[in-house]
Amino acid sequence: MNKHALLNADMNYLAAILGHTDEVTICDAGLPIPASVQRIDLALTHGVPSFIATVKIWLASSQVEGLVLAQEFADVSPECHQALLLEIEAEQQVTGRTFSIEYISHEAFKQRTGHSRAVIRTGECTPYANVIFKTGVVF
Repeated sequence: MNKHALLNADMNYLAAILGHTDEVTICDAGLPIPASVQRIDLALTHGVPSFIATVKIWLASSQVEGLVLAQEFADVSPECHQALLLEIEAEQQVTGRTFSIEYISHEAFKQRTGHSRAVIRTGECTPYANVIFKTGVVF
């Protein structure tokens, strides 16, 4: 059994096989997931697991160098957007790295998920609570 917090086997495997610049999407319960992309479905019920809880575990398990967000996220769901930015800030402090943050339209975001190695679906029911993480390197 793993000693670290991430227990989900599919997510552990994903973190282990990612290479530099690979992308992983963590999304709310409603984001359409392209059929061509691996789906890791964690959703149990409304809000479980939450988007932020899933992001925290992913950040603790995988090296990130950047993220992509929908422009609409900050306007429509400002509390969740701010919570995400606080998690990103905390991770930057822990790693001593600065992550790039790119904002694109929600339509462009949905198209971009087709390039992700996997989409991790949460039970989050907050509109636009979605992020694409760009994988970094640990050295």
